[in-house]
Amino acid sequence: MSPARRTSSEAPVVSDELLAPVGNDVELCYQTFGDPDAEPLLLVMGLSGPMTWWDRTFCEQLADAGFHVVRYDNRDTGRSSRIRARVKRGHLVRAFAGRRVRPPYTMGDLAGDAVALLDHLGLDSAHVVGVSMGGMIAQTVAVEHPTRVRSLTSISSTTGRRSVGWQHPALLPRLIAPRRAGREAYVESSVAMWSLIGSAGYPNDPEALRTRAGDTFDRGVSASGAVRQMLAILTQPDRTPRLRSLRVPALVIHGTADKMVHVSGGRSTAAAIPDAELLLVEDMGHDLPAELFATFVEAISRTADRAAG
Repeated sequence: MSPARRTSSEAPVVSDELLAPVGNDVELCYQTFGDPDAEPLLLVMGLSGPMTWWDRTFCEQLADAGFHVVRYDNRDTGRSSRIRARVKRGHLVRAFAGRRVRPPYTMGDLAGDAVALLDHLGLDSAHVVGVSMGGMIAQTVAVEHPTRVRSLTSISSTTGRRSVGWQHPALLPRLIAPRRAGREAYVESSVAMWSLIGSAGYPNDPEALRTRAGDTFDRGVSASGAVRQMLAILTQPDRTPRLRSLRVPALVIHGTADKMVHVSGGRSTAAAIPDAELLLVEDMGHDLPAELFATFVEAISRTADRAAG
């Protein structure tokens, strides 16, 4: 059992960005928030998303709720290592059609990175929270390394089953289209995409989107890395049978207006995991609106408390 979480009225301590070697010549860039002796909580971001897409305020609120928060860049993202392997866009089309394609790395490899980061930090287990592809990684950690997960929160994600969690057909051309080079092109493309997949009920400020996109570009983006991550998603197995074997407190959060991962993905995830809580959010798309931070923190804390009970 996990000890009771401790909260603090003091501002959480925030580390510098650090590097962790996790094997196979891969280093992950990570950062921590809060008391190192508090309950560890690992945040796993989605496709092409650096750890800074976990909003700093959200991380601080989780730390204030009694967690030692760790966020990190997945391989091929931000300041973590780039993988030297070429994937053609034709590979994505074949994988999307269900044909066999061998990816440079798998969802299991990405889950292995997360576990190796816990090893680097000296953590035998953690509460694991993942969004979108990060939810797939978090689920994979839970089924392949069950002793390393105290509680599981899967946000805007799916089980890997092809018949659920599908993307809106209008998004695929944007996802596989060649990307123009340069900072301004990246910013414009990012703003356009988030305008499509963001929460209609919690609209984003276009200038805030531009600022985040510029900061993301400046930290490091990789078009080829995004394609490699997409192939890992398209070739992932259906985890449903293994999710049914989980015996860990689980929370599934999904927006009813999600165009990137249809809400059926969240419903199926919650249905597969015994005693999972399903939190459906009306008018939420494929982002994490600041207006909902308090709701998310309370739900994640409630799930973590089930592990301590």
